[in-house]
Amino acid sequence: MKKFWLVLFVVLVSITGIFAGGQFEKSSAASAQSASERAVEAAKKYSGITLNVFYEAGLQPLDPKKFTGPMWEKLTGIKINVIESPLSEMFTKTIQAHRAGSGAYDVINVVPNQMPDMAQAGAIIPLDDFVEKYGFREELQKIAPVYRDNQMKVNGKIYGFPDDGDALVLYYRKDVFTDPENQTEFKAKHGYDLAPPKTWKQFSEIGQFITDKYAPKMYGAGMLRQPGNAQYMVQERFRVEGGKFFDSETMKATVNSPIGVKVFKEMREENKFMPSGIEQWGFIEAFNALLSGQIAMSISWPPVGRWAAGYGKGTEALNWIPETKVADKIGYALPPGGRPELAVGFSLAVASGSKHKEAAYLFIQWMNSEEISLQRVQLPYALRDPFRTSHFESAEYRSRWSNAGEYLDTLKAGSETGLLDLSLIQTDRYEEGLRQAITRLWAGDDPKTILDDLAAQWDKLTQRIGAEKQKSVYLDWARKPNAYPK
Repeated sequence: MKKFWLVLFVVLVSITGIFAGGQFEKSSAASAQSASERAVEAAKKYSGITLNVFYEAGLQPLDPKKFTGPMWEKLTGIKINVIESPLSEMFTKTIQAHRAGSGAYDVINVVPNQMPDMAQAGAIIPLDDFVEKYGFREELQKIAPVYRDNQMKVNGKIYGFPDDGDALVLYYRKDVFTDPENQTEFKAKHGYDLAPPKTWKQFSEIGQFITDKYAPKMYGAGMLRQPGNAQYMVQERFRVEGGKFFDSETMKATVNSPIGVKVFKEMREENKFMPSGIEQWGFIEAFNALLSGQIAMSISWPPVGRWAAGYGKGTEALNWIPETKVADKIGYALPPGGRPELAVGFSLAVASGSKHKEAAYLFIQWMNSEEISLQRVQLPYALRDPFRTSHFESAEYRSRWSNAGEYLDTLKAGSETGLLDLSLIQTDRYEEGLRQAITRLWAGDDPKTILDDLAAQWDKLTQRIGAEKQKSVYLDWARKPNAYPK
């Protein structure tokens, strides 16, 4: 009998060991599998379908068209059809498709400050259940804090994956700033060292100094002054100086405060040391002027830093970029105040009208994963900027050009201190009012009158939408870590 129990014990131990071992191996394999691999494996059951992916027109769609789309189809058998639209029309088209029940889109690129509006309208779906099912939460935590904590959730639910590290960067001519003669002359005049400006007062003094010495060959600065671009700089600068957009109790607009008037006056005064016609400069004009050596400072989006260094030269999609004359001369810094606007950016979301929601989700998990996103942000043509900690730390990326490390360090700093675009119900209408105000500013109207009119326009919008309803959305935004400087 004793021998019987001994044999039975050995058999049970063996069976249990085999079972446990099998489970261990299965568990280890599952945990070893990356988020991108899990998405690919799960998506294979949808082989043969087509996903419609809604993207901003221009260079952005070259990512899913030329890179991720073909790769995804090869891995899963799922085709990617890219639908393009001008950025200014994407919100309207998304809402129209939702209301019509057309099911036109599966994956949507959402501008983060429009996400609450889209979520409230029911145009995009919460992703939390999919995130849990496919084990993506850990990788989401590795997205840089400013994007993860501010551009992913609405009322505590995940609606999109931050996918584009847009932050405005100050670009400056290192050779001009480090020139011994310039340093001596500038310090004698202003009493401090010539260096990337930390305040807007310094920006103005440095810009005027360089223009006085070098114009018309070179001007102190050239900025994004076209109203559609300049509104982001106004949003940033207004808050850096201490401004608030609304009274949090009454929801009355406070853009016409003394701070707002000061910002408007100073911006118009700065135009005097910039090239003629600066009021109409958009991205292309400022970019070309920087590459040609016409300006010593500019503030713009991250792709400028890559292209100015010559990264992507020879790429067919970038053959429109002029030859850079400043490849080894451009330095990177945060704009004055150190709180760059996270201007526009994109998050990946799933349309509520999609007939293939799970497949759409798996595609965006794969695109957004550490493994695939690191490849995407290094594409010279696709305008996806670093947004994960691993992107900033990547040895591969940091070797792409001589001072790519400095570039990535600056973007990382921006990812910690950047300021969110204002987010409200019908944000686009509030932004349109601000664009009109900037147009009037460049035309010479009185800054206080302009801003009083803007505040009145915003108040009417708020009343039409519903002050309490708008207040709820505004306070949800204002409580985010990077809505206002702390």
